[in-house]
Order: sequence, then C-alpha cells, then structure tokens
Amino acid sequence: MAVPVMMPRQGQSVESCILGQWFKEVGEEVNEGDILFSYETDKASFEEEAKEAGVLLATFFEEGDEIPVLTNVAVVGKKGESVDEFRPGAEAAAEEIPASESTVETADEAPKVFEFEVDESETGSRIRISPLARNMAAKLGVDISSVKGTGPHGRIIARDIETAAAAPKVEKAAAPVKAAPAAKPAPAAIIESGDDFEVKSIPNIRKLIATAMHQSLQNSAQLTHHMSADARQVMKLRKKFKKQLEAGEIKQNVTINDLVCFAVIRALEKFPQVNTHYLGDKMKWFNKVHLGLAVDTERGLMVPALRNADDLSISGLSSQLKELSTAARNGNVNPDLLNPAAATFTVSNLGNYGVEMFTPVINLPQTAILGVCTIVPRPKELEEGVYGFVPMMGLSLTYDHQALDGGEATLFLAEIKNQIENLQV
Repeated sequence: MAVPVMMPRQGQSVESCILGQWFKEVGEEVNEGDILFSYETDKASFEEEAKEAGVLLATFFEEGDEIPVLTNVAVVGKKGESVDEFRPGAEAAAEEIPASESTVETADEAPKVFEFEVDESETGSRIRISPLARNMAAKLGVDISSVKGTGPHGRIIARDIETAAAAPKVEKAAAPVKAAPAAKPAPAAIIESGDDFEVKSIPNIRKLIATAMHQSLQNSAQLTHHMSADARQVMKLRKKFKKQLEAGEIKQNVTINDLVCFAVIRALEKFPQVNTHYLGDKMKWFNKVHLGLAVDTERGLMVPALRNADDLSISGLSSQLKELSTAARNGNVNPDLLNPAAATFTVSNLGNYGVEMFTPVINLPQTAILGVCTIVPRPKELEEGVYGFVPMMGLSLTYDHQALDGGEATLFLAEIKNQIENLQV
C-alpha cells in the first residue's frame, strides 16, 4: 500500500520548511531508515527518514521549494501503485490522511541518522549513527565499530561517543572503516559568470537572515549607546573557576561570556522595561528572563533562547548556554527556541574576535540587544591623582527608541556595567 511522506513539523512555531536535497530518486528502492530528503526551518536543518520500505513512487516538490508543514512531499509504495490521491491540493487526500505519529515528527525525536558500511571482513554489517555522533567520533578519534549504540533501534548517538571517549583505551588492531564523508553545505549555484566574476545563488538561510535584518532596521528606531566596564572582577572570577575546574572541584567551565550573561540577567531584573517586546501600540512585559544568545555557525548566525535564565545559578547558566550553542552549531536545536519572540533580550559577544566596538541589530519584537566587545587595557584613575592601565570591556547597547527613552537605556547600560564590575557569584 502506498504511503505518503509529509513535511514534518519541527516545533509549534514552524509553519513551513525549505526542501534542501533529495537523497533518493523516483523509482529508486527505499529501505526503512534510509534518508529521503533534507529540509530547513528558518535556522536549523534536519533529515527525514523513510518510515516504510518500498519504492519512491513520486516527489511533489523540488529542492529549494518552501513547503507548508504536514504537506505531502513524496509517496513510497509498490511499483505501479497510484499516487494521485496523495498529491498536494487534492481535497480527498487532505480528508483521508491524518497526521499520525508515524508520519509527523516532533522536535523531541532523536537526530536523523546516516547509514554507511563498515568493512564486512570485520563485522559484515552496517552502522547506524547520528550525524552529531559521527562528527564527534571523528574529532575525538573514537572507533565507531567498537561503540554500542543506545539510541532508537541501536543507533549510536552523541552520549555513546562521549562515553567511549572517556573510557580507558584498550590497544587493539584497528579495523579499516569506510567512514561517511562529513556533511557539507551544498555549493552555491553559479547563475552568471564572466572573465572576472561569478554571480552565485544565495543560500536559503542567508536569504532568511537578510530579510530579518532588513525588517528589523525598517520597522524600528534603532539607536546604540557605547560604554566600557572594568573587567578586573570578571577576569578574577574566571581565573577562580578555571583553577577549580583544573582541580576537579567543579565540572563546568565557566567563561567570561557566562559571567557577563549572568550580570545582564541581574540588570534586567532591575530594569524590567527592557525585558519586553515592542508590539506597536502596546508592550509585552515579561516576569521571567528568556535570554537569547547569538551563536556563529557554519550555516549562519543563530540566536536560540534560554528560557527562565533568571532561575539559574552561574554553573547552571554556563552549562545550559553551552548545550544551547552546541545544539545550534550541530543544527539540532529546537526551532521554537530560534523564533525571535522566544527570547526577551539578546546578548551578542564578539569579544573573542577582537572587536572593540560594533552596532548589533535588534531581534524584533525584542526591545534591545547587548553587544559585548573585546577586553583592552585603557587608562583609568585608580585613586586620586594616580592612573594606571585597566582591562576594560566594551559594551554596545542597541535599543528601539520607540520603546525606550535614551535615559532609560543609558541607566540600564550603566547597571550592566555596575553588575560586571561588582559581580558576586
């Protein structure tokens, strides 16, 4: 019996996805668990596995198409079976095909897997492993043929690789493995070329980012204030946590960015008017801090939200920020957390890149965003008549002047400075 393949819903806020790449052609045999196609939400990417074995009878969309979620994109079945009833737009199909758990994925499901062969002289079988686990294994030097998977259907997942990497190593002859190549973004299509130029297509993700940035600047009155904070206290705390980590007293590597985010949360609690969404003729005030963190990934800038960040200790905040940024870089973050409305305030840190000053762009409908700059030595009066060079951290606050007055924004930025300079954790 022919079975439709739907575009999954990845998160409640996602209404459509962009079809990335077809891994099977019409008429090709499909096994349960084979990758059929890849797809993208506004920031994250996923892969869809076949739920049934058979033949790929039809595909209804092409790569690059934007497709509403829960829409039929393909049909798998036996050769000769009709696919007309499953074509998008057929009213009968819409009434007859329920969105069941077997065809609709949720954001909580395990990451999609690649299957690739291992030398049959050693095992005679295939390994089922998630892309994240595969990449981790390559980086950590873990032999996947010796790892027992604990994921669905025995697939190897990230925690299996972490466990294997931490286990004592046993000397043994290494089995040759035909490893799957690392997943790479599809090369940009060349639209036009000349003797000294090429016109290339823009990736779908870049189009979405460009649209969001343009709308932000077009629909808000953005203004940026700059200020510097004495970084001696956060540097002192960073050294303390680093020593505790090396001594085995703590397990979490607390960074300067974690400490800055902790200070920002404390400042937002004192200035709730900044922890808001500007909605034109009204404001949405939040009694919890949902902190957005700008993360640079291979696929573009992502800003996932850490919900209820104000409930966390510094170690808890550090741990969850790391998990969130790792998920964003690996492309398996919950799409609902990437919605700009999921966060109440965003922090964008370019300090590691040596940036001394910049103007971050607000993620509407948020009211403001903080840019964190690098630490540089600057002269400061240490006591009356005595000056010295002090490590200073640049802070750039962009705010929507429709929602906040300049005085409010300045006082808030000054409070962030105060929290950083007098941080106690």
